[in-house]
Amino acid sequence: MQKLSSKERCVIAKVNEKKLVVVQLSGGNDALNTVIPYNDGDYYDNRPQVHIDPDKALKLDANLAMNPSMTAIKRLWDEGKVAVINGIGYPEPNRSHFRSMDIWHTAEPTKVLTEGWIGKALRELDPKSENVLGGINFGRGLPRAMSCPGVPVASVGNLDTYGLFPSVSDLQDRNDLLNVFSQMYGGAQGRDAVSEFLSQTGEDAMVGADILREAPNKYSSSVEYAANPLANSLRDAARVMFSDVGTKVFYTQHGSFDTHGGELPVHSKLWDDVSSSIGDFVDDVREHGYGDSTAILVFSEFGRRVKDNGSGTDHGSGGVAFLIGESVKGGLYGQYPSLKESNQLNGDLCANNDFRSVYTDILEDWFQVDSVPIVNGTFEKFDFFEC
Repeated sequence: MQKLSSKERCVIAKVNEKKLVVVQLSGGNDALNTVIPYNDGDYYDNRPQVHIDPDKALKLDANLAMNPSMTAIKRLWDEGKVAVINGIGYPEPNRSHFRSMDIWHTAEPTKVLTEGWIGKALRELDPKSENVLGGINFGRGLPRAMSCPGVPVASVGNLDTYGLFPSVSDLQDRNDLLNVFSQMYGGAQGRDAVSEFLSQTGEDAMVGADILREAPNKYSSSVEYAANPLANSLRDAARVMFSDVGTKVFYTQHGSFDTHGGELPVHSKLWDDVSSSIGDFVDDVREHGYGDSTAILVFSEFGRRVKDNGSGTDHGSGGVAFLIGESVKGGLYGQYPSLKESNQLNGDLCANNDFRSVYTDILEDWFQVDSVPIVNGTFEKFDFFEC
């Protein structure tokens, strides 16, 4: 089969709606043991116990290498489909999991906001909220990143059992419950704002459940996904994507990357899960013709301290993020932070690339929406995308 040019692939990607898949690495991923400065003596001096053997690392160039467990992502790197964003973070970093994740979710480091950057992006993409499945979280709860008043989003724990009252096996009992639910949340005049909000939320849930119930039956693939929770979530995302229900953002998370102790085996297993799951997912979207219209963002709320603690690493800053996809210009982006003590930030890697620059690329060049009100400012772009 003839290989398509970048321009031809861009035309196809514009026909298919562009989609973003977000993989959140919860707990604070150790950037130093993910993208490894294997030729830097300061790395081994600061990590006498918790370092990666340079002979085992997956070389990217003469200075940097990937964790040995990242074989599937390295395969995609070799194909030119992985952008590695080094030294990512924000000014005056916060080492609290909750606050730092909140900053990433709202794109605002200086004050607490309630609206998430993805939620605001979905509002721009669908201002009339016509699609109740514009954004879907695969997992428990709802990330702040997707929260925005008036923007319907769904949260799916398991697509095979997703729906209203799935545990009620008797058909008549279930229909009776659904009838009560529809009466509770159906339209009515003269409601207060809270009641109207609950009503709309309930109606959206009913519509979304009806649509998603059919997705598993439409799915067929030759790809066998890895056996781990992230792979299950990404397989669910693929099944929804291929159903063409108009979902633009698919969100999921994996962890915990909070490796204070016993880091090496734990971190290795986590990255084996992440890498194999993403590799399987990319193979699946390629097989189904969605490769050029799908981009994957992988991020964590912060990195770890430069020095190890003898068994693991503690909360730090200066992390690493990845953007993966057929339409991504693969390569190294941003300067790798110096490990020299004089260049550290209180024992941490000094972030030199603002994460909101990555968001700006995604918003403006992928989704073609104005980024300024979403990321709360103007940030220089990296130019990640071919189209």
